[in-house]
Amino acid sequence: MRGALGGPRVLLRRLREVMAEQVSAQDRLDKIVVLIAANMVAEVCSVYVLRVDQTLELYATEGLNRDAVHQTVMSVEEGLVGHVAREAEPLALSDAQAHPEFSYRPETGEEVYNSFLGVPILRAGNTLGVLVVQNRARRTYTEEEIEALQTTAMVLAEMIASGELTALARPGAEPAVRRPLHLQGVALADGLGLGHVVLHEPRVKVTNVIADDVPRETHRLDAAIGKLRHSIDMLLEDDGLAKSGEHRDILEAYRMFAHDRGWMHKMREAVLSGLTAEGAVERVQSDTRARMMRASDPYLRERLHDLDDLANRLLRELTGRGRGGGLLEREALPENAILVARNMSPAALLDYDRTRIRALVLEEGGTTSHVAIVARALGIAAVGQVENVTGLADSGDPVIVDGQAGEVHLRPPGDVEEAYAEKVRFRARRQAQYAALRTRPSVTKDGVHINLHLNAGLLVDLPHIAETGAAGIGLFRTELQFMIASAFPRISEQLKLYRAVLDAAGERPVTFRTLDIGGDKVLPYMRAVEEENPALGWRAIRLGLDRPGLLRSQVRALLRAGAGRDLRLMFPMVAAVDEFDSARAIVERELTHLRKHGHGLPERVYVGAMVEVPSLLFQLDEILARADFLSVGSNDLVQFLFAADRANVRVADRFDPLSPPALRAFRMVAEAGARHGKPVTLCGELAARPLEAVALAALGYRALSVSPASIGPVKATLLELDVSAARKVLLPLLDDHSGTADIRRALRGFAEATGVPL
Repeated sequence: MRGALGGPRVLLRRLREVMAEQVSAQDRLDKIVVLIAANMVAEVCSVYVLRVDQTLELYATEGLNRDAVHQTVMSVEEGLVGHVAREAEPLALSDAQAHPEFSYRPETGEEVYNSFLGVPILRAGNTLGVLVVQNRARRTYTEEEIEALQTTAMVLAEMIASGELTALARPGAEPAVRRPLHLQGVALADGLGLGHVVLHEPRVKVTNVIADDVPRETHRLDAAIGKLRHSIDMLLEDDGLAKSGEHRDILEAYRMFAHDRGWMHKMREAVLSGLTAEGAVERVQSDTRARMMRASDPYLRERLHDLDDLANRLLRELTGRGRGGGLLEREALPENAILVARNMSPAALLDYDRTRIRALVLEEGGTTSHVAIVARALGIAAVGQVENVTGLADSGDPVIVDGQAGEVHLRPPGDVEEAYAEKVRFRARRQAQYAALRTRPSVTKDGVHINLHLNAGLLVDLPHIAETGAAGIGLFRTELQFMIASAFPRISEQLKLYRAVLDAAGERPVTFRTLDIGGDKVLPYMRAVEEENPALGWRAIRLGLDRPGLLRSQVRALLRAGAGRDLRLMFPMVAAVDEFDSARAIVERELTHLRKHGHGLPERVYVGAMVEVPSLLFQLDEILARADFLSVGSNDLVQFLFAADRANVRVADRFDPLSPPALRAFRMVAEAGARHGKPVTLCGELAARPLEAVALAALGYRALSVSPASIGPVKATLLELDVSAARKVLLPLLDDHSGTADIRRALRGFAEATGVPL
């Protein structure tokens, strides 16, 4: 084989013939190792398969003791084979026994073989096994031979991934490619989802990896690379694209990789070894993915997604498939779909048939990301920050998503599946109990009325008003309509949505929040502004006041929608009273405009402000002299109080919102509202948790706005709560300045002692 370019091509053609034969899996493997040994001029060829217990089992050999097949098992921490599996890189040695990781296995008879070449069997960067050749003589394996063995390993990877070898395995020792995986992420939306994987952007499946015409495949690869480079260049030259910002940075990274000579050279070498253009892209990407997944440099790991996207783009060029292929064709969506994606926009999620979706799993995404908000609105369990899930999952895999614990069980074993099935039945019983509370007033044991409102933002949220028995909509996020649209919504489109919301609510109040965009909420059709710290930057009311035309058009649509009824609207992220004054002046100006042109007007317009910026805590008397009501945005207020980015997993949970500093801030707002006789509502994730709801009730909050799924649990808690007793526990802890008060533990103990369900 050495020095003969025809060698690997001939081997691949013969392997294809063996793969097409109607023989048993063991016979096929036995024929494959014989072919490889002959082609490589090696005395030994062996295939080791990684098992579910993370050990390596000898599945076939030519040259070693045949009795050792399925008997020799070693840890991935053991020997040269374990080293290759662990590092996911080839290992070539002329004196294997001198290597510090050499492990002698007497049953194999391999002690007489000095030279060793092992390559990982990879798929999507994940190790499935190890392919080894050995020789008695001490020899140096050439780069060509290493390349050929890696190419051959790709054929074996597809054989293992197909499940063909499972029949050869003992129970509990199946190949790891189908092994159950317990993956930990971050809970985004509560709920349980049992179903089957649907990849949001499915990998292009390469079915033919062995080339018939190498020059033709080389030409196809070069043509596809040229088209890929041209498409990226055209995107970067688009006048509509911002001259700076994250989107341009991503495209610049794509262009850098697309012109990387090393990447191109490896793919061309893979084609010359006998692979199709598609097979070459997949092989090189799998090798690259394996290395980058194991890299300690966080920058390299972040670039993994860029390379994945680029390889998939190249495969689409080669196969002629658009970005919406595969299971993205909505008619192919299974009944119990679990969407798996690197990330996803709210619009993409809403594009699916939501009656078939049971859960969402993301490699990225934080608890306050926009897609997480939409998932909660749809009642879909969601888990984010699940590392490499798109590489580990295949379309159709059974999967369980626990949106409360932030766990994903991929290909779960039977006992786990049954345990979760029982958990689903238990949750269904609890939901039935909550549904029975729907018509009961939310009144505590000591007679305190606490209104429970919904957080909403889309038409899909509206049926939840009747389903939950909510007192109204305490926060309608108007920006979601803008975020899922492909162009800026016209006034007529906004008017239609706002009227539908008011009609669905009937006599119940609805509080509309004006556009809270900017920062991390970037509209796809608006040019992004690059900022060092977007959360503290040009967003929400700041953007609205600087772009008054945008705010005026929205206020005009809201006022027209509210004709003949009461209208409640509030401004987000108010940091100073003069901002509120300016925004309220726009409302008055639009009322004057509508009167002048004979439009119907609301019976009464209530204008409020959101307390999200700590500076407003020290202007409460001033703002309450102007505003008709206040709404506390607990997510942002806690984030700004502790200077802890809520989307940053390293610090998001570092500070407890049930700690004295946060609760003292919440108490300030509640007491100021009572002092001025103005209603104060708290919306945000804090109010959606029963224990936190106990604290808020004790602080004086009489209106909470939560997600639809939280109304039942929070109401069940409040119905059994004695607010005055809770105040006696909480207030002394707030006034304790020792710095040791554990409010969470104290309130939990109080709830357990008084029978308050949490």
